[in-house]
Amino acid sequence: MNSKMIVTSGGGKKVDAKIGGFIINTDQSSYAGGDDSAPAPFTLFLASIGTCAGIFVYSFCESRGIPTEGIRLVQTHFPKESGQGIGKIEIAIELPESFPEKYRDAVVNAANLCAVKKHIMEPPEFVVKAVTL
Repeated sequence: MNSKMIVTSGGGKKVDAKIGGFIINTDQSSYAGGDDSAPAPFTLFLASIGTCAGIFVYSFCESRGIPTEGIRLVQTHFPKESGQGIGKIEIAIELPESFPEKYRDAVVNAANLCAVKKHIMEPPEFVVKAVTL
């Protein structure tokens, strides 16, 4: 699979990414000199982890006829001991009392199938280069 994302300036601290038929807008916080008009790129990175896990959790439930109402994922970020960056990401899958006990471990296993998490655990090679047009 070879896919391309085109990243362009949206002016100021805004940066936009076009992939497929979608445009993903980003901006920095006002604290970082932006306008707070869109999520920051790092926020989207964190959101990709939780939403990916969510896809697997909700798909697991739907494929077994388990209602998804009342199920939510709460993602919490813990700092590294140095205080710089994130040292731990925890995802709590909140289940209603009616959730079948026999599927509690399986729903956690489903969340762990998240492709974003897998890529973080086994990161791809990064190559950044300048090219002349």
